[in-house]
Amino acid sequence: MNSETLVQLLQQSFHVTLGATASFAEVLQDEQKRQESWRKLSQELADLTQEWSEKGKITEEEARNFVDNLMKQKTTSSESAADAESTDESDGEPEAPCDRDPQAEIEELTTQISTLRSELEKLRQEES
Repeated sequence: MNSETLVQLLQQSFHVTLGATASFAEVLQDEQKRQESWRKLSQELADLTQEWSEKGKITEEEARNFVDNLMKQKTTSSESAADAESTDESDGEPEAPCDRDPQAEIEELTTQISTLRSELEKLRQEES
């Protein structure tokens, strides 16, 4: 952030604070302005509440769709991995997905990733 932007931001903050204070003082002194300000504030708050509610609904739907898509991708990739694993097994019988421990699967995948990284690093060093 350059110094001109910072100075402008501070100056604008000062003006906002000064204007808000002056408006507050006027509202305190004048009953009609106080009622008008309260009416405006109530209306704006109601409008903002409605707007935020609608935005919240849309955001919830988007988040739900995102999570559903992630779950579908995981299911699809798990099925693909299970199919590939079943063709690679020596006894010919695929392992039931519900019999596998998730922690064991994570550890196995971590080991595979580590092995792949090591192989990739060796290939990169050979190319250099």
